[in-house]
Amino acid sequence: MNILHISDLHFGPRHWEGDDQILLEKLNSFNADIVINTGDSTTDGLEDEYIAAGLFLAGIKCKDVLSTIGNHDKRNMRSHELFQKYIYNTEIIHIPESVQTQKKHLFLNREITKVRENFTDINFIKSISINGKSVLIINIDSNELYSDDGFVEKEVLDVVSERINRLEYDLPLLLTHHSILGTDECPLKNSSVLIDFVQKHKIEYVFCGHTHELELMRTTDLYHGHTFFHFMCGSLSSCNHSNDDNMFLYYENFGSNDMSIHIVRIFLEGGTIRFKEERILFGKM
Repeated sequence: MNILHISDLHFGPRHWEGDDQILLEKLNSFNADIVINTGDSTTDGLEDEYIAAGLFLAGIKCKDVLSTIGNHDKRNMRSHELFQKYIYNTEIIHIPESVQTQKKHLFLNREITKVRENFTDINFIKSISINGKSVLIINIDSNELYSDDGFVEKEVLDVVSERINRLEYDLPLLLTHHSILGTDECPLKNSSVLIDFVQKHKIEYVFCGHTHELELMRTTDLYHGHTFFHFMCGSLSSCNHSNDDNMFLYYENFGSNDMSIHIVRIFLEGGTIRFKEERILFGKM
């Protein structure tokens, strides 16, 4: 099984000035069974940005392209609807509006908004069969509406856990926008709740974005005896940080003893795009 990991496209005023078609051709040169997009497909969550991002993602030649929503995508009260319309339309896991929650703007006030759906979180699970193995994609919305900091709602995690417990699968993968290890100036404020979720379901692989920086980590809870790998992908096509190169990750033979990680860096030099690839053997991490 091979996985392509992209993040932080930032269509809109923070999108790069490179040729998107050349970038798509490079992405499509990799034989991916699953493509993971870990958020911030837009800059301000505007509809024209969502349309552009959706067209780009539709150009990726893979049956299963799965996206999570990011903090920049969630900057207006229609963000969750626009995300489902243009980026990824899937069954959302809801909770009752009567449940006591702490996450800000988790439910919009129906009396003052005209949006069709007042539940603003994009949480879902999807089972994908690859080479006879059932891969369970678990997507948790780590974003609060109108905020760059992250927050996950425990009541939502409880409902997602109930769904997971009813399923049979071989390999669970967690997708989220913010890092659950807290290495960011705009962090996931209650990351410990999501780490408990990871331990509860024995999730070994977590994918995120948000910081525009590469971070490949392995962490072990010595008390609970659980180890998980944390894969943070940098920005695919943002001009937000002028000193950063754009990049994406390709996980070859994922979950096997001969797994390797390809780090593909993207340089825009005088209108010309140059790619530089580095391969890391997973067993040496």
